[in-house]
Amino acid sequence: MATIQECREALDRLSGNLARAEGGAPGAAALDRSLSCHITDLDQTFTGRLDDGRIRVDSVAPGPPPDKAEIRLAMTGGDLVALVAGELKFAKAWASGRVRLEAGFRDLLRLKSLL
Repeated sequence: MATIQECREALDRLSGNLARAEGGAPGAAALDRSLSCHITDLDQTFTGRLDDGRIRVDSVAPGPPPDKAEIRLAMTGGDLVALVAGELKFAKAWASGRVRLEAGFRDLLRLKSLL
């Protein structure tokens, strides 16, 4: 099980990866959306924004997200760390239900090239 600190570091690495993504950066830069990432095994939620191709975390709070963000992720801390490390493929994790991603259809199309 990953710690809150490891999850925060993984989100920071993911933010850097998104900013450097070849071909994906223009799509990411076009997004300015509220974001939540619920770490299910720790029952903690990171909230913030995806803007300028980066994830900005504003807060961490216990429990599920208090408000419905425009982009919502949910997974275990271990899966978040594994995704960012490249040990777990997003498509496989999403298809198997290990990772939940909810967003508007246009946002999903933009995000698919980044994830």
